[in-house]
Amino acid sequence: MNEEPKINYDPNWQQTYRSMVATPEQAVSHIRPGQRVFVGTGCAQPQVLVRALAARSGELADTEIVHLLTFGEAPYAHKELVEHFRVNSFFIAENVRGIIQEGLGDYTPIFLSDIPRLFSSGRLPLDAALIQVTPPDERGFCSLGISVDIVKSAAENAGLVIAQVNPQMPRTLGDSYLHVHDLDVLVPAEEPLFEIRPLEPTEVTRRIGENVAALVENGSTIELGIGRIPQAVLEFLKDKRELGIHTEMFSDAIIELVESGVITGSRKSTDRGKIVASFCMGSRKLYDYIDNNPLFSFHPTEYVNDPFVIGQQQKMVAINVALEVDLTGQVCADSLGTKFFSGIGGQVDFNRGAARAPGGKAIIALPSTAQNGAVSRVVAHLSKGAGVVTTRGDVHYVVTEYGIAYLHGKSVQERALALISIAHPNYRADLLKEAINAKYVRPELADDLADVDGKMLLGPQELKTSLLLDDGGQINFRPIHPTDEPRVRDLFYAMSQQDTYYRYMAYRKRIPEKQIQDFVYIDQRSDVAIVGTVPEAHGEEIIALGRYYLHPHSNRAELALVVRDKWQKRGIGTFLLNYLINIARRNGISGFAAEVLRENKPAQILLQKTGLKMHSTLSEGVYTFELDFA
Repeated sequence: MNEEPKINYDPNWQQTYRSMVATPEQAVSHIRPGQRVFVGTGCAQPQVLVRALAARSGELADTEIVHLLTFGEAPYAHKELVEHFRVNSFFIAENVRGIIQEGLGDYTPIFLSDIPRLFSSGRLPLDAALIQVTPPDERGFCSLGISVDIVKSAAENAGLVIAQVNPQMPRTLGDSYLHVHDLDVLVPAEEPLFEIRPLEPTEVTRRIGENVAALVENGSTIELGIGRIPQAVLEFLKDKRELGIHTEMFSDAIIELVESGVITGSRKSTDRGKIVASFCMGSRKLYDYIDNNPLFSFHPTEYVNDPFVIGQQQKMVAINVALEVDLTGQVCADSLGTKFFSGIGGQVDFNRGAARAPGGKAIIALPSTAQNGAVSRVVAHLSKGAGVVTTRGDVHYVVTEYGIAYLHGKSVQERALALISIAHPNYRADLLKEAINAKYVRPELADDLADVDGKMLLGPQELKTSLLLDDGGQINFRPIHPTDEPRVRDLFYAMSQQDTYYRYMAYRKRIPEKQIQDFVYIDQRSDVAIVGTVPEAHGEEIIALGRYYLHPHSNRAELALVVRDKWQKRGIGTFLLNYLINIARRNGISGFAAEVLRENKPAQILLQKTGLKMHSTLSEGVYTFELDFA
């Protein structure tokens, strides 16, 4: 790890600034009843100052305590002190959740990027700020260490700034400094920082993490929201290359990816080579790792969470979590019904920023169930009183342990079917009924949709289209259906030996029943199969079949096309391929992969005619083509 030259703390700082030095009790004695007091964030909460303030509770009536999430003690959040301290939190942590849910404290829902303007505009004036910093260096600068976020803005706008000066605070680099003369009172107080131990991932969160990681391309810049799921994603990024980080927070899990060379920041559009964050929460190992480390650049929230800054990053991926998602795509992330649970945080900031970024992806992840499987988190309607954090117009990807649904630009019916397909299998049938009752899904689909082994068996009817041939004939295209099983069998046996060899890379005289069923009983979460049909006296005849299957560990799909011999060279294969590309793009898929025999020239020409960026490799007589949609 390359370190810049260590800047030493001024060993005589207490003597140099002796007129500013005070005990905790002397420092908080300047706070008067009825004032609004800001408390520093996360693991950098100045616990010595907070304890001293709480000890004065009897003298401080109607004092408002304002903060983002905090860890450690919250002695001001006790029931018996509600006449003295009123909690007002921008993000609810466990230490204040009880008192807020009882109605004895307040929650202010707001985008994290907007909070600094509350302070600077005077709409939420701060009388005092209790913060924690490093000792001043020889030039008089103190680092805010592990929590810059809204702390810097609070310190710049508060009437009185009291700083707990702690030598155990790591010196972080970036826009993380306050000059000692911008502080009012210095309280020397060395104590260990609060530490957060990483939560062990569950099997469900690991599967969600794996699904999310499949959406992360090499060279992406990622944001990891708060919670078990975003951290679980990191486990599945070990085979990625040249990732960057632009995130409001991170934890210990980042270290391994930095050390292994996965995270380099070399492809970032801004802050190249830097891990940009506004705060971190973790163990002492993490705090020592970031100390004076030039790889890390800490900045205030107004920069890190600015959607326009986020949107400048190529392939920006925002990963955030939810408590509930309804079938139209509304995301609740801060409340359980009427009970406020957490906060808006940076979800909307990063979701909108990633959505506007070139090649960006905005991802909402959640387990499919809660309460040990007793309730579904994918719901027809949000719980009574639940708030919408990310609107149905903002949502892009929704991920559960059962797969990925891409919603942006989709109709309500398409959204409902996509979300039902990634809900827990135990709830899919009821969700479908509720979707039909709510008029989200057309009633006639009720007789066709079925759930066999967890598979949604009918593709959206919006995928129907047609092709008019030069001779006036018409080919109809639609999603494959279970009743197509005999027609698919007929298609196989109508293929010439050469086409059979091209398709299966072997001469085959029969196709197993199981393989035909795999074609028609498809999972619309990861498979799409489109058939081209012409009318016959006995009904329909399938003359073409196109299918893609999404690889579970990437966002790329395997492609297969078949056209009956007598219908070839009439533009049907080209039309079907382009149609599958359009469907895949609408589903947020990044590209196709296809294996083609070296002697199969027609298939090679077909792929080349797409005009897409294409890469091919030849091995043992088989070309592997990769087509990129970007």
